[in-house]
Amino acid sequence: MCRDVTTVQTARLVLRRWRSDDVAVMAEINADPEVMRWIGDGAVSDHDRTAAGITACEREWDEHGFGLFAVEVRRTGELAGFTGLAVPTFLPEIMPAVEIGWRLGRRHWGQGYATEAARAALRFAFLERGLDRIVSVHQVGNVASERVMRKLGMSLDRETVQPSCGRAVRVYALSRDEYVRQGPAASA
Repeated sequence: MCRDVTTVQTARLVLRRWRSDDVAVMAEINADPEVMRWIGDGAVSDHDRTAAGITACEREWDEHGFGLFAVEVRRTGELAGFTGLAVPTFLPEIMPAVEIGWRLGRRHWGQGYATEAARAALRFAFLERGLDRIVSVHQVGNVASERVMRKLGMSLDRETVQPSCGRAVRVYALSRDEYVRQGPAASA
């Protein structure tokens, strides 16, 4: 892993490509029912599925020039979770699209890390990779993720149902033009 190194730093975080020693920590995060409550059907994930997911993330980096970043707390070097970009094939009705998403371990909730990391990933998407539009999807009821989307300047695009699990989801969107118009607030 970590073939073509891409790193983004914020005041408190490092967004970086995945390393093999990240799998165990991310597997612990994915095994927490409270973390996974709003992901797909809410099922937790084990070590092997987490490893396969990280391998798929790295494949997206190789294929698209973007992907999910491992999020590390600068002060401690601890892996907090992930944020970044993915192709949301789980929701065919919005394709083609690029989604921004995040997942942090519970011990890192409530500290503003999701918003800080997502702002950096959004900047990367628009200014480094030149993407035109980014979406973000959350299950209805996941108010914490919806709050992050609004802080990013995203607007509600539609409400629909995720086919694989039948749960209601909201799709938020932001164009590069809207992002640029927001100015410094978008990357603060």
